[in-house]
Amino acid sequence: MENQTEAKPKRRWAGLVLALVAIAALVFVALNLGNINSDGQAAPNDQSAVQQPGEQTGATEEMPDLTQFELRAADDLLAAGPVDAPVGIVVFSDYQCKFCAKWSTETLPQVLDYAKDGKVRIEWRDVNIFGEDSERASLASYAAAKQGKFWEYHDELFAGSAIRKGADLSEKSLTGLAAELGLDTEQFAKDLKSEQAATVIEGNAQLGLQLGVYSTPAFLIDGEPVMGAQPKDVFIDKIESALAAQDAN
Repeated sequence: MENQTEAKPKRRWAGLVLALVAIAALVFVALNLGNINSDGQAAPNDQSAVQQPGEQTGATEEMPDLTQFELRAADDLLAAGPVDAPVGIVVFSDYQCKFCAKWSTETLPQVLDYAKDGKVRIEWRDVNIFGEDSERASLASYAAAKQGKFWEYHDELFAGSAIRKGADLSEKSLTGLAAELGLDTEQFAKDLKSEQAATVIEGNAQLGLQLGVYSTPAFLIDGEPVMGAQPKDVFIDKIESALAAQDAN
């Protein structure tokens, strides 16, 4: 059976990582390696296929509060749902990842319904593990977001659970896609190359990699790490459980 994540090529990122990030990274790495799932049980073979980033590390007994990595910012252009929604979801993705396309087509629409109902805040974070073309697609999606069309542009990049590669992720093709959506292409081209877009997209990628997201898709659902394009019911169950826990509190 085909695995449900795609692995990152070896890359080196500099920078000082806070203790919480380091602990969270151990959790994601353990999930990536297929040692455990988020319930502390053995992970199924078809949920993870990743390249080992370093030494194998076991999971910690006590989970850190990973909800701290939810931005919850009103000016976040790559998010849906109320800032104060009871449950937060952070999605780590890549526009050249076929499993991200699968998840976006099969599961994301229902998750967005939760956001529309005010129950979930979903924040999109591209890790761009497959290099420059992925990064260019992320910059393009941000440029579309500047015109209020992030999710529409995102859907086109993953249309039919397919992924674009090579010339289909060139600046010309990405601008053509913006034109098809009725965007101001001149403004789109400026925003795609803007310092603001570069800062946001690079920051999102660094966050994912510092957290140990070496394969995509990966998720934080109310602070719980989840790896891979698992069946839709898995995500719905976790959202419902998180909502029930919030109600109980």
